[in-house]
Amino acid sequence: MRWSRSLVATLREDPQEAEIVSHKLMVRAGLIRKLSGGLYTFMPFGLRALQKVSQIVREEMNRAGAQEILMPALQPAELWERSGRLATMGPGMFRLKDRADRLMALGPTHEEVVTELLAGEVSSYRQLPCTVYQIQTKFRDEIRPRFGLMRAKEFIMKDAYSFDTSLEAADASYQAMYDAYVRIFTRCGLDVRPVEADTGDIGGKWSHEFMVLADSGEDGIVDCPACGYAANQERAERAVSDLPALTDCPPVAEEATPDTRTIDDLVAHFKCGADRFIKTLIYLVDGKPVAALVPGNRDVNEHKLKRLLSAKKVELAEEGLPTASPARTRLTPISCTSIWPATPPSPPSRIWSSWVRETPVPAAAKSCNSSAALRSAMSLNSARSTPSRSTPNT
Repeated sequence: MRWSRSLVATLREDPQEAEIVSHKLMVRAGLIRKLSGGLYTFMPFGLRALQKVSQIVREEMNRAGAQEILMPALQPAELWERSGRLATMGPGMFRLKDRADRLMALGPTHEEVVTELLAGEVSSYRQLPCTVYQIQTKFRDEIRPRFGLMRAKEFIMKDAYSFDTSLEAADASYQAMYDAYVRIFTRCGLDVRPVEADTGDIGGKWSHEFMVLADSGEDGIVDCPACGYAANQERAERAVSDLPALTDCPPVAEEATPDTRTIDDLVAHFKCGADRFIKTLIYLVDGKPVAALVPGNRDVNEHKLKRLLSAKKVELAEEGLPTASPARTRLTPISCTSIWPATPPSPPSRIWSSWVRETPVPAAAKSCNSSAALRSAMSLNSARSTPSRSTPNT
């Protein structure tokens, strides 16, 4: 085709809404055009690039023994109700009703659909293991779409699902996906770092994210070049360090602390370090209040708290609870006892002691004296291994 007939329009200036280099260059080069917040049209050259990347993914997935399928983007909400995830997905899921008043959803993921499919197709263990994948459009109602195609309301994703007869077989399927991802990113010329990650709402035994270091990254990874340990900031663990003995601790005494509502206020009032205080935050864990205690110089990692309590939903309590807002009220383990039922399932102290206890890390990390570096990264994709029948390697 002649250049004069091509639908290619480049821009001299960066678009105002673009924040990162990749977004600016894709718009200026005429690869994509914005329709609305989080919605983009692929122009001819952008579509060609997308098709080339898709072909690399397709070739490596086929090489790993996966079979390509294509599932509907529109899903009946009944499947999500059956799995219990319709409520936990929250406002991020697009929901609508058809003419028969049946609740439907635009799929943010396809675990429910693929499990329903394979349950009807697999009739014998001899048909397993079986791994299927698709390159399909997904929908998520992002509150603030940004970074161009990196965080959009409509996006294209490759998702694969393995069905296995045992945990050992599931681990083998997981490793096949892991190796396929490494080959995909290598062929794309990307310097990625596989790091341990939280399994999130999907759950599972293992999870890895493949990260590309970038100044514009919103995620963080902790890695140690000496021992090779690397993990997402939400998942990272560290060796237990002994706290120094407090030899100058005065006797217990009451002291008035007017207008001291934060740790910084207490530090200024008592003229000591923030690590000398215990910060108490009240969370709603699956609708029930739970107190989380951490040293004053640290923050609560909500992902770890959620995993520790095996919860589906964890969120900071708001005003209206008997405890009021943690941002406006000073709380202690003693004052927190009033928020528990008359006969709690376990003493609150067990929750507190479990949360503040450090989790052991791999031996390699324990023996390493090098300081781990916190880096900014863009999360490209992840693989998960779960001990259930359906193993998503997303």
